[in-house]
Amino acid sequence: MRSRPKKQSTRRRTLLSALLAPVLVAVPLTIAAQASVPTPPAGWTNIWSDDFDGANNTLPSSANWIIDTGHSYPGGAWNWGTGEIQNYTNSTNNLKLDGTGNLVITPRRDSSGNWTSGRIETQRSDFKPPAGGVVAMEARVQMPNITGEAAVGYWPAFWALGAPYRGNYQNWPSIGELDIMENVNGLNTVWATLHCGVNPGGPCNETNGLGASRACPGSSCQSAFHTYRIEWDASVSPNQLRWYVDGQQFHSLSQGQLPADTWNNMTNHNGYFLLLNVAIGGGFPDGVRGSTTPIAATVPDKPMLVDYVAVSTKAGSGTPTSPPTTPPTGGSSAYSTIQAESYSGQSGIGVETTLDSGGGQNIMQIANGDWAKYSAVNFGSTAATQFVGRVASGIGGGASGLVEVRLDSRTNVPVGSFALGNTGSWQTYRTIPTNISAVTGVHDVYLTFTSGQPADFVNVNWFTFGH
Repeated sequence: MRSRPKKQSTRRRTLLSALLAPVLVAVPLTIAAQASVPTPPAGWTNIWSDDFDGANNTLPSSANWIIDTGHSYPGGAWNWGTGEIQNYTNSTNNLKLDGTGNLVITPRRDSSGNWTSGRIETQRSDFKPPAGGVVAMEARVQMPNITGEAAVGYWPAFWALGAPYRGNYQNWPSIGELDIMENVNGLNTVWATLHCGVNPGGPCNETNGLGASRACPGSSCQSAFHTYRIEWDASVSPNQLRWYVDGQQFHSLSQGQLPADTWNNMTNHNGYFLLLNVAIGGGFPDGVRGSTTPIAATVPDKPMLVDYVAVSTKAGSGTPTSPPTTPPTGGSSAYSTIQAESYSGQSGIGVETTLDSGGGQNIMQIANGDWAKYSAVNFGSTAATQFVGRVASGIGGGASGLVEVRLDSRTNVPVGSFALGNTGSWQTYRTIPTNISAVTGVHDVYLTFTSGQPADFVNVNWFTFGH
């Protein structure tokens, strides 16, 4: 899928609990394409779109799309750098319009077991916000309608790559990758992920990236069309990235969560191009499955349907403005980068100069039972649903521990937590997101630390919250 390694078996460790839910059995459902690309809300302008109108059994518009073929870009990593096994073709057997307003991408398998499929990318590679404005990239998609063992190895996706990737193929992930919709193995789950910085490791925890996931609202991802969208908002400072399914936000990241040079490398270029594809096998489905995919039970010929793709923008003043929220009273905004050493109280914690990007200090010598308090953190009136921590660990012996978030008392039930083991060293940092219970208002925030062994297990540089 992408011309570099990614999504190995460690991917989305903080999300594995979502994958342990029972797999839903898809119910066949036929839904017609919309008549046209929806009119954007007031203040928004469509700057590019394709509703895939055209005769049955024809290829998508060459004015809008480039068809990728083979197992790699010229000079790029084999199997698109991800281990996927299919050969992409420009045949209408794999890629076509259906005559009713849909693009159809169908993975096939021949009698020898060889897989083929389709992948396209936009001719345009300049999708980005206007100065001080917002850009939205969205598509209405029905994932391949297949679940269970028959779906093992399926990997449909709608995503974007930074323009400098074209013709280079060696500069990922610094130029940025925005995964707007990914799905594997027929699970009723949509993943959203940012890739940036360096590989491996770096501020985006590569090759995993910074991601979140959720089930599709209402009907399953496989049985119905859903709208997948990302907004890059340059009208607020720091800028924000927000991911949606059917208008429901489920992931966000802030410019303030990344080093300045990392953000600049992924944003200070011509823009992004969009991609649609259905891969078979590779690091992500293998990692979720826990073994090589596809398998003998995998069934071919189940297409992804795409009703439309649209890019819209909302004008700004020319420069980013402050977020339209009430400034916090008496403490920090939950959505700013809160430096871990800025606690108002603590137990068992030391402070040292950090070697992480941006310099400053980190808290250290953190073990089971230690805690740090951050007074009067303002979450505002829109609920925060995500906690993101910048952490490192040099603990040995396969040991680990939990980083927990509690409100108003260090003995209250945590609103969220994530587990951490060895990251490579005490100064090898990872940015780890996790979902939390919805939080509004002003609260004292406690970071508490729990482990089944007595040794120090984590350093923390900073943390923040997101919607």
